[in-house]
Amino acid sequence: MNKAVFLDRDGVITQDPPHYAHKLSQLKLIPGSSKAISLLNKMGFLVIVVSNQSGVAKGYYKEEDVKIFNDAMERELNEGGALIDAIYYCPHHPESKIDLYRMECDCRKPEPGMLKQAQKDMDLDLKKSIMIGDKNSDIEAGKKVGCKTIMVLTGHGKEESEKPGEYDYIVDDLHSAVELILKEKW
Repeated sequence: MNKAVFLDRDGVITQDPPHYAHKLSQLKLIPGSSKAISLLNKMGFLVIVVSNQSGVAKGYYKEEDVKIFNDAMERELNEGGALIDAIYYCPHHPESKIDLYRMECDCRKPEPGMLKQAQKDMDLDLKKSIMIGDKNSDIEAGKKVGCKTIMVLTGHGKEESEKPGEYDYIVDDLHSAVELILKEKW
């Protein structure tokens, strides 16, 4: 079985703009993201992005925009020597304006559906895997399947860390999280 590091996208890998990242002009990697992901690749972890994209459900942008943004992010990470093994996203929201996306689903974090799907697709041992996020909903999704969890203070992390949460560790950013993983030898 494989081990993975699950990463939220906005606020962990990329800067989280004020209003729903979906335009290529909004794509800005958080400094150190490529290097951090490259180190995870070298350590033998699969790197999997799991991202809520409720902007689709709210009608702000289309699923195709998510795919274009994700492809551009992957290309930019690749240029820095980093490889993303898979990307999963949830376009649903229970208050969606669009019937197709209006639902209570098991993939919208804090539900762990994206992590469970990755487990099936990639033969993962979730107990040996790690969830890194900037929101308590990211951390909850990881906890529900037995992952170790790391809250980063980038994105929404500073404000989220002031709320009650059950993360295992809290660090400054993705690069600091990877340094912790190296130190702990997970």
